[in-house]
Amino acid sequence: MKKSVFLGALTLASMGAGVAAAATLDDVKARGKLNCGVTTGLVGFAAPDANGVWEGFDVAVCRAVAAAVLGDPMAVEFVPTTGKTRFTALASGEIDMLARNTTWTFSRDVDLKFDFVGVNYYDGQGFMVPKELGVSSAKELDGATVCIQTGTTTELNLADFFRANNISYEPVPIETNAEAQQQYLAGACDVYTTDASGLAATRATFEDPSAHVLLPEIISKEPLGPLVRHGDNEWGDIVRWTLNALISAEELGVTSANIGELSAGTNNPEVNRLLGTEGNLGEMLGLDAEWAKRAIMAGGNYGEVFEKNIGEATPIGLARGLNAQWTDGGLLYSPPFR
Repeated sequence: MKKSVFLGALTLASMGAGVAAAATLDDVKARGKLNCGVTTGLVGFAAPDANGVWEGFDVAVCRAVAAAVLGDPMAVEFVPTTGKTRFTALASGEIDMLARNTTWTFSRDVDLKFDFVGVNYYDGQGFMVPKELGVSSAKELDGATVCIQTGTTTELNLADFFRANNISYEPVPIETNAEAQQQYLAGACDVYTTDASGLAATRATFEDPSAHVLLPEIISKEPLGPLVRHGDNEWGDIVRWTLNALISAEELGVTSANIGELSAGTNNPEVNRLLGTEGNLGEMLGLDAEWAKRAIMAGGNYGEVFEKNIGEATPIGLARGLNAQWTDGGLLYSPPFR
């Protein structure tokens, strides 16, 4: 008796998940565009340029998914979200995926019913202070006023850090990065705390970036990555493997410059499977054979996307660090395409 009840429940659950999953892919195709949730503006990660065209490291993931599914990396409607509104936008179906420097945590995965499909940036929370404050360590911030975005992991991390070090602070709650920047530069807070990558991106926009210091402490693990709703299993697979395609492409030496040549076929079976000249991986996803090829062509492989938007040659100037390929001592690692 128990067995049949279990199997019945499993069948119902599978049917429910199947309907939800098919709905997102079908909706995106019927709409002819991907609705992608991004930040309200963080240079290098997601921000509109002078012509209103969104660009950045997170934006590139959205464009890669649109290229894979719709054949057009520009077929994306970018929906700006704050730390507070991003999860409601995803849960309600207003957006199909969220690619917004969002940390993968237990409660967001389990309690909020989201699926994180991978990590596109390994980060940690840091602190930025004006150089004239004369502070060289976060442990010297006793009594400081701290600008902090509400609805983020940084709130709890900050409280934990100050409590563990037996020092006090006064929070200055803000909604968006733009507001934090404004308040910080106006002197409404002594310190701005968020992901270290976000601090670097924000500092790069200042009139005099050298007048501001990123303190050495990194007080948390912040694995940032795209996410979708629970139950969208097929859709989750598409977003997950699109991100993996960008990561694998870099490892396998597939770039925006040589992808045309490699698409004619190579002696590396994994490259051939990735680019659709061998096997039927696209068919397994409900897409055509060249889905990953289009995703990579949209903005290049992971390394190209990194260097163009946030790398050491950009004003943001981030080193690969933990985000180097596993073969170069980093944490970047895609499961195999086979």
